[in-house]
This record gives sequence, structure tokens and C-alpha cells, in this order.
Amino acid sequence: MEVLLVHPGGPFWAKKDQGAWSLPKGEVGPGEDGLATARREFEEETGIRPRGDLISLGTVTQKGGKTVEAWAFQGDCDPQTIRSNTFTMEWPPRSGKHPEFPEVDRTEFFEIKQAKKRINPAQVALLEKLEQIVSGRSTGGCGGGG
Repeated sequence: MEVLLVHPGGPFWAKKDQGAWSLPKGEVGPGEDGLATARREFEEETGIRPRGDLISLGTVTQKGGKTVEAWAFQGDCDPQTIRSNTFTMEWPPRSGKHPEFPEVDRTEFFEIKQAKKRINPAQVALLEKLEQIVSGRSTGGCGGGG
């Protein structure tokens, strides 16, 4: 089994790898539920609209206090074709310059064992839940979180 993970864009994350990858995720908007957020954020961060049934993987709380609620779906894509939305920030600090960065600078499929090493440590529990659910099926999968 493989899972699709995203690597955050921007200068802070540029040289970070182990523990920096994530399920696509974002903030739940006003009046929006977690599943709708997961669908929206997955599409914004990858350019792919999730199709079919989404399977709940539950929730985890990351070190900084952010709660991530995640879903998985079975699918396939070419990570090289994925295009993310962008954001601007002052960089370098106090320079007055505001360049644009991709929200996600890389996407990649990882076998579950490797994904557990690359993903934010708090999200490992979500991958373990996925393993329990699919219990041995060897298919590619995509995941998204809200």
C-alpha cells in the first residue's frame, strides 16, 4: 500500500524532510464540516478533486495544538503533475519583499513504512488507522485532512 503525502512549500520547510511531510490539510471554514474541508483542501493543494467514497481515519492533535481530522480514498495520480495553490509572505524577514510560494512544493507516493518516517509524527496514528482499515490490500491511496 502507498499513500500520497505533500511537502509544505516556503522557505521554512525547504530543507526539512523527515517529519515534515503531511496529508493535505487546511483550516475548517465557517459553517464548513471537516469532510468538506478535506475535499476542498485536497483539491487546492494537489489540483485533484477527490472522487468516490472517503473513509474516516479519525483525528489527531499535532504538537502545536492543531487538530487534524483525516479521510482516505483510493486513487492514483502522477505526483509530478500536481499543482498547488500559492501564498505570499515577507521573505527574507524584514526585507519588505513579498514573494509567492507554493503551499505544497512536492508530492510523492510512499510505501506505508516510509510514509511513517516522513509524515508529521502526530499523523502517524492516521496511517496506522488506514493500515487497520485496508488490512493488507496492496493498492495506492490518497488522503486528505481538515
